[in-house]
Amino acid sequence: MVSGSHRRATSEVVKPETSWNAGSDPVDSRLMADNSTGNQSAHLLAPPLRVPAVKTTTQSAYAESIGLTDTVVLREVVHVIDDFGLTEFLKVAAAYGQDRFGYVVTPNVDHLIRYHEDATFRAHYRAAEYILMDSRFAARLMYLLKGVRLPVCTGSDLTAHLLAEVIRPNDRIVMIGGSNEQAAQITTRFGLTNLRHHNPPMGFINDPVAVEACLDFIEQSGPFRFCFLAVGSPQQETIAQALRARGVARGLALCIGASLNFITGQERRAPVWMQKLALEWLYRLLQNPKRLARRYLVRGPRIFAHLRRSRVILRKATQST
Repeated sequence: MVSGSHRRATSEVVKPETSWNAGSDPVDSRLMADNSTGNQSAHLLAPPLRVPAVKTTTQSAYAESIGLTDTVVLREVVHVIDDFGLTEFLKVAAAYGQDRFGYVVTPNVDHLIRYHEDATFRAHYRAAEYILMDSRFAARLMYLLKGVRLPVCTGSDLTAHLLAEVIRPNDRIVMIGGSNEQAAQITTRFGLTNLRHHNPPMGFINDPVAVEACLDFIEQSGPFRFCFLAVGSPQQETIAQALRARGVARGLALCIGASLNFITGQERRAPVWMQKLALEWLYRLLQNPKRLARRYLVRGPRIFAHLRRSRVILRKATQST
């Protein structure tokens, strides 16, 4: 079991007078690159520029855990994935408690592409406490291109098993997203007596008032055992990181995407044999080609080029940051 607070960093840049886990403050534009958390596009690789070593009082656990020193090539994007399958992480989630706040992200291919191309999204992933591989296709691709075997813990499976095996009827559960009908269905199906539900309006992430209402609802509902953020990516990661930054919420939040749709039958998951063959994306494409064709057939292939210029780290359960 993992103990303590683990800030999951997925890409870091050494900056003079700051530490490795210094947050998402802008970087000097001369040093901005694919691996930074500033505003420049991640499409452009930086030249092989090195930052002079900076002596700090304490080297961050993140840097030590992946073997980096205070000198780093800025053009390298680093993916950190936690070494948890479904069974192992259910134990971690069950023991997390309500005296601190952390959040879980579950990267799929679309997320990995956004991670390369969106510096703000990288910062959200860096602040996550746990990063669990959601995609069997991405896991196989990382093995083929990088030689790293990754366990898979899909957000859909994790959510379903938490509801069925871990959550007790009187646990405080917060659900953000999903319809009132879905909330009622989940309450009845799993015998929940303490579920709080808020469904933000479409496009709420661009409305500061709606964002504040969402954050306030979650904070006022705490401490909670679990908060399911089901408003799509990158909205759910934005909300999770904001909760962490504000420091009020207590409990474990999970960014779960469309998981509630699968649990309630609004969407159908691929047959198990297709899941095992890493073809769940194909099943979803065939079910809804109009909505997903561009995502899978136009945007999706960019993952091949992105992963070729990245580094993948499997973080063992005993490592912490």
